Amino acid sequence: MKVVATDLDGTLLHSDGTVSPRTRAALARAEDAGATVVFVSGRPPRWIDVLAAEVGAHGLAICANGALVYDVRRREVIEEHGLPGDVALEVARAIRASVPGATFAIERRLTFGQEPSFRGTWPTPDGTVVASLEELLAEPVSKLVVTHPDLDAREFVSRAAAVVGSLAAATYSGHAPVLEVSRAGVSKASALAALCGSLGVDAHDVVAFGDMPNDVPMLTWAGTSYAVRNAHPDAVAAASHRCPSNDEDGVAQVLERLFR
Repeated sequence: MKVVATDLDGTLLHSDGTVSPRTRAALARAEDAGATVVFVSGRPPRWIDVLAAEVGAHGLAICANGALVYDVRRREVIEEHGLPGDVALEVARAIRASVPGATFAIERRLTFGQEPSFRGTWPTPDGTVVASLEELLAEPVSKLVVTHPDLDAREFVSRAAAVVGSLAAATYSGHAPVLEVSRAGVSKASALAALCGSLGVDAHDVVAFGDMPNDVPMLTWAGTSYAVRNAHPDAVAAASHRCPSNDEDGVAQVLERLFR
């Protein structure tokens, strides 16, 4: 294998958000054998910075479900595939009309912004821009984040994603009522394929790991793919193999076999 592509939360990281010593050693073993290890995450760049020691010699991570390629060591976005603001606004208005009570936030490169009524499932970051939906979407965004205070995850995601249609790409990555909307055609798979193309690596030389629906395109594209034991059924169906859970160092166990 020439490229190892792995999701973070629920896949590579333990449930407490840490990288275990065993996983750290397995990643180093893969790189010592000549493979390129790439983190491919729904996380924004600011949530990748804590993993700077783990990103390998290249220092790159794919963030925001494929919208950003981020140089972790330099803390610089080097490639972006943003959702145009006018399209994002059209999508947001369609979701709000279909699912009253939906609230919105945005990721734009290294900046987070939200409507005053938005309540995320994570701490509000320092420097958050609080503004109206129209103000937030006056420029392109890396991704649009939508949530609902009352509906359960399955109902909300189903109803909101249905109205996005072909305007954009909609996915989700957890059990909370949160939908993430990116530019049409942008996914973890599209960004990974482009990065592999720049390295001269074909899909059959890529092994990918994931656990959630936003990993499905990547798991489908890679020549070899693993869903961890704790994965969502959609990820299990997309992957060609299974491995132990994130808390059992499932990714590390596979890498130890691949790079003996």
